[in-house]
Amino acid sequence: MSTEKSLSMEKLQNKSKIYIYGEQHAVKSILDKEIEIWDSFYKTHNFKHLFLELPYYTAELLNIWMNSETDQILYTVYESWEGSLFHNPLMKDFFIEIKNEYPETIFHGTDIGHQYNTVGKYYLEYLSEHNLKDTEEYFLAKENIEQGEYYYSHVNNSAYREIMMVANFIREFNNLKSENIMGIYGASHTRINSMDTSQSVPSMINQLNKIYINQIYSEDLSELEKDIEPIRKDKITINDIVFDALYFGKRDLKGFKGLEYRAFWLLIDAYEHFKNAKKTGDVLPYNNYPMKVESNQVYIIEYKKTDNTSFRKYYKSDGKIWKNRPSTEEFILNDK
Repeated sequence: MSTEKSLSMEKLQNKSKIYIYGEQHAVKSILDKEIEIWDSFYKTHNFKHLFLELPYYTAELLNIWMNSETDQILYTVYESWEGSLFHNPLMKDFFIEIKNEYPETIFHGTDIGHQYNTVGKYYLEYLSEHNLKDTEEYFLAKENIEQGEYYYSHVNNSAYREIMMVANFIREFNNLKSENIMGIYGASHTRINSMDTSQSVPSMINQLNKIYINQIYSEDLSELEKDIEPIRKDKITINDIVFDALYFGKRDLKGFKGLEYRAFWLLIDAYEHFKNAKKTGDVLPYNNYPMKVESNQVYIIEYKKTDNTSFRKYYKSDGKIWKNRPSTEEFILNDK
């Protein structure tokens, strides 16, 4: 059965509400907001089902842990995340808070089978040891592992992943019949009108929105990551003019075109000096910046290369929209 046919057959099977929140993974301000939202849904509206960007078997292990007297399973899952953004103490604290404050929470994992050789194998062994090998849980875990094997053997096929995330979500959601749910996923999966990261297929929520019509509410929380204060104020001289500049830190670029990192400054009251400067066509969307970006501002980005050399680029925000995203564009410094 084709994916399109199976999705169309699923329409109208569950008319409950779907509340989806997009995030940058392992960011404290975002995790705090997600806990705040879940607190309201759980305590005020009796929500129990929390959908996550995790494999099926990882969520099932966390459900077992929720009813366990020890944290052994949580630590096993946490260690399996080594090398990913989830391997961060903030994530461990997030789940411990869920267990302590919202103990009736039920997790649903709808991602493909990441960590299939570790936590996936561990879950199958757990089921076998408890005489649960001939169960739907075992079958779904095996299927999820196969999704992971396919994904990682085909050069991280993001279009395949997006399609499988949709199919897994539909299965979990429709099995609930009449329960409202909340979901937390990376922001790239949750933008209603967007494509996947390869620009090959519609994003997960874009596809789901065509199936669960008027049932989905989606909000991007990733901007909370940018609600930060500058680290310091510097003085930067350009064309013999001294500007105050707010430094917002650096972002890691290891493994990308021989770069180590890039650092960001906002030049204060600089736009009028450079608003007519010739632009190069090099566009950088707002989401690349660690802080909030506003119109009519000038930014300096310093790139550090792995050979220990560095160079600077100058960008201005003048309302340019690129691929439906507000963006800055590089300008030529010496064009006065």
